[in-house]
Amino acid sequence: MEQIKLKLVRSLIGNKKDQIATAHSLGLNKIGDETVQPNNDQTKGKVAKINHLIEVVEA
Repeated sequence: MEQIKLKLVRSLIGNKKDQIATAHSLGLNKIGDETVQPNNDQTKGKVAKINHLIEVVEA
């Protein structure tokens, strides 16, 4: 299964509560945090919701 690597590059301060919760559900809590997630529809939906806060790299 394909994996994607996510990195939080912008602060969560000042964002909507649901966007902060989405970042936390992906394992991104503070700037510079990185995580590897499966490349499926659920992850793509979460990435689309906070795409202005993260950087996506195919792992």
